[in-house]
Amino acid sequence: MPQTPIYMDHHATTPVDERVLEAMLPYFHDRFGNAASRVHAHGQAARDAVEAARADVAGLIGARAEELIFTSGATESDNLAITGTARGRASEGKHIITVRTEHKAVLDTCSALEQEGWRVTRLGVDERGLIAPDAVANAVADDTVLVSVMLANNEVGVVQDLAAIGALTRSRGITFHCDAAQGLGYLPLSVAEMNIDLASIASHKMYGPKGVGALYIARSMQTRGLPLPLIHGGGHERGFRSGTLNVAGIVGFGAAASIMQLEGQPEAVRIAELRDALQSRLEESIDEVRVNSAGAPRHPGNLNVSFGYVDGAALLLRLCEIVSVSSGAACSSAQAGPSYVLEAMGVPRDWSSASVRFGLGRGSTLAEVEAVAEATVSVVSELRARSPLWAARKGGKPIDW
Repeated sequence: MPQTPIYMDHHATTPVDERVLEAMLPYFHDRFGNAASRVHAHGQAARDAVEAARADVAGLIGARAEELIFTSGATESDNLAITGTARGRASEGKHIITVRTEHKAVLDTCSALEQEGWRVTRLGVDERGLIAPDAVANAVADDTVLVSVMLANNEVGVVQDLAAIGALTRSRGITFHCDAAQGLGYLPLSVAEMNIDLASIASHKMYGPKGVGALYIARSMQTRGLPLPLIHGGGHERGFRSGTLNVAGIVGFGAAASIMQLEGQPEAVRIAELRDALQSRLEESIDEVRVNSAGAPRHPGNLNVSFGYVDGAALLLRLCEIVSVSSGAACSSAQAGPSYVLEAMGVPRDWSSASVRFGLGRGSTLAEVEAVAEATVSVVSELRARSPLWAARKGGKPIDW
């Protein structure tokens, strides 16, 4: 039987922590009640579990429990936050600001609103993936009602200055949304200190189950009836998101958030050390290597590397025999062409097509890092040995590959 590849795609998803699974199991059978059933004991037990989990998830971002609603995941949360706010504030203005490197759940939602008459400004980034300090301020107009900027980029891990953006949006009365799916718990995020009005969260990015997420909605937003709901039918979750709650999933989400709040910071230090060790080994052993977002604040587990003079498809195919990695975001893996994130950063097409995203996580070890580094060095060397372009380059000939 073939050996299971090493897992280094933690930005796509994470394995459910055994402690999380243990917390969930009773809610599939023994405590199976509907949290909306307010009369009997089964419903009460489910509701109590949901509210305990709500407090745990809210605590991870410094929010009040009543400011958090549960959804099916960060994609739904992004859609609700952006579309619900835009429609709810349409009488005040129809201009939205976001960034070219945001997750597709944000970009595609903004594009859909453009078809309905909204104007969207997509900010550019520099070669590290960072937006300029004054970019948001310069883009703000009298009709701007919403700014959406993510916590950590899902492809290159770059972290934007949310505190500065939040100070600006608060001073101008603009709603500030943050897609916080990546890096939450490893990276500091305080919705109060950063003046964030809406924040999207995903359970499966923090060792919880798939199919459950949350949207933080500041009390000040809720008093204004914002965002407008997208799903109707029963008024669940304070009327913002109707539907029977996924109790077992929510319990797991709460357990995952609680663990992350306790262990996330020291875990981030350990993972960053492993990431840096992998980066150093690749840079020392392979010529023509480009670390994307090098020098920028990054997600501690993210290493996005481009390899010169290598066929990207062949590289990924060979590597995935040894290690589960990706060439970019899982949500975009079915789309042909170079990464839109790397393209926005100005990475040449030939380099971006041979990029690999290593995503380290809770289960990653030094032994795995060493094995992955060795395999990557070997695969790149083998592919280049068969490349006439690499041979020409080694021979000193000018190559525009």
